[in-house]
Amino acid sequence: MDASSIRNFSIIAHIDHGKSTLADRLLLDTGAISPREFRDQMLDDMDLERERGITIKATAVRIHYQGYTLNLIDTPGHIDFTYEVSKSLAACEGVLLLVDAGQGIQAQTVTNLYLAMERNLVIIPVITKIDLPAADPEKVAKEMMDFLGCSREEIIQCSAKTGEGASEVLKAIVERIPAPKGDPEAPLKALIFDSKYDTYQGVIAYIRIMQGRIARKDKYLMMQTGASYEAEQIGILNPRPQEVESLSVGEVGYVCGNIRDIAEVKIGDTITLLARPADQPLEGYKEVKPMVFCGLYPINPSDFVPLRDALGKLRLNDSSFIYEPETSASLGNGFRCGFLGLLHMDIAKERLEREFNLDLLITAPNVVYRVTLTNGKVIDLDNPTELPPVTQIEKVDEPYIRANLIIPVENLGVIMQLCQDRRAVYKSTEYLDAKRVMLTYEMPFAEVVMDFYDKIKSATSGYGSFNYELIEHQPAPLVKLDILINSQPVDALSCIVVRDRAYDRGKNLVEKLKEVIPRQMFEVVIQAAIGSKIIARDSISPLRKNVTAKCYGGDITRKRKLLERQKEGKKKMKRIGQVDLPQEAFISVLRVDT
Repeated sequence: MDASSIRNFSIIAHIDHGKSTLADRLLLDTGAISPREFRDQMLDDMDLERERGITIKATAVRIHYQGYTLNLIDTPGHIDFTYEVSKSLAACEGVLLLVDAGQGIQAQTVTNLYLAMERNLVIIPVITKIDLPAADPEKVAKEMMDFLGCSREEIIQCSAKTGEGASEVLKAIVERIPAPKGDPEAPLKALIFDSKYDTYQGVIAYIRIMQGRIARKDKYLMMQTGASYEAEQIGILNPRPQEVESLSVGEVGYVCGNIRDIAEVKIGDTITLLARPADQPLEGYKEVKPMVFCGLYPINPSDFVPLRDALGKLRLNDSSFIYEPETSASLGNGFRCGFLGLLHMDIAKERLEREFNLDLLITAPNVVYRVTLTNGKVIDLDNPTELPPVTQIEKVDEPYIRANLIIPVENLGVIMQLCQDRRAVYKSTEYLDAKRVMLTYEMPFAEVVMDFYDKIKSATSGYGSFNYELIEHQPAPLVKLDILINSQPVDALSCIVVRDRAYDRGKNLVEKLKEVIPRQMFEVVIQAAIGSKIIARDSISPLRKNVTAKCYGGDITRKRKLLERQKEGKKKMKRIGQVDLPQEAFISVLRVDT
């Protein structure tokens, strides 16, 4: 295929600004799918994506328009999936930047725009949802002109729902986005921007050809891992998989080599031909570092091996999370998993349960702390149970983020108070217009990880948006808070907290656990402790059988004898009894308000 007739582009925007709907409209208008085949969120394959109305995985599809071949890569909008966006942009020459005509520029719009600008991509500004009653396209157009420095003529207005403006979008893609560059006769360089595991075909790698070409039955080499395979099948997504004989410069497609070892394929790796390899691999992707860690344990211990296999397959499809085996005294064998955020963690757990039929228990999430020991050694700590004794610690640093919040002006006081309560340091206020303001804070990431985003949405009636970037680690007076049940520490409930807030956190945790742990046949004592010092305590009274029910009158000593015997039995049970902790006990750690 002639590269001059190819256009590779992504759609980027804040969450829920209409990316998937516009992708659906472009598929319909170009005849890639017929009205009979059409359904909403056409490119969102996962049930989870359709249920939640969000895009989780970037999806590539080929469409044809007036003799041109357009490769569209639909991207997620949520902050947790920014890595998916960056992967997509590496395979493109231009982007459609969507802004909702009713909401204007939001926090994630800014982040995605900067990602596109870093790669010097052509940006086509598009105002969407102009058919809505609350739409104010002229006001949003002025915002975009100020923000992007573009002219009014460059901004396209459209409604993906009605189809208005869709033809102008397609025309702009062809006219403004440059054709891909690259020599088709040079040694093959193909970027792996995504992959997935298929039971029958093995690992399927999604690729963008940067130079050269690959044909069916060619032997190819993974430059990072050194593994080589034969191309059993080469294809494009149209939007369903369609086999082709070869792929050349600028084309986006997939290659199957009957790869069974999922460790052989790495996202960001370069594919080249074994017979004529390239000298240098492509730049690839900056390795992403997980920011939130938690423990993942099978409720049924026999599911440990299936869970390990499932995590390997999920990692293949989502390289932004990591995992390693760990053992908990209270939960048995499981894995320590790292994620980009809470939504990412929630989605991964639900995918594991649905796609691999597993029943899982997840522990409280925490961030990565940097601990400097008295001997000068520095360790990164992602599990509170591994915190060394206080005598060995010189200082503990916690990660800080720079947070941008775009909120309605009338909610300014509430949000500033919320940030102050979360130990945030105020940096700046910028008024975007008469009704919206952007606040910038630096704050500990641990304060955001629990329920900060939910609180913002709640306080602003859903109109607030929030975005952040990791900046540095700073020292803080942190302590390890342990939860003891019947004097036995439950390592899965341990957490690291600021010393000043340890008492409130411990008290709330104890109260919450008392609500969710069922009554046993013996007394259950719940305690919160810092080291050997107990800072909060409560107990759950035992279930009691009425052993004197059969005594009608008579000597009181008979009743006392029965009660004493019951008391002795309770003591024994208390000594050897094991408390069953329900999943809610671990989830409660997430929901404690401090």
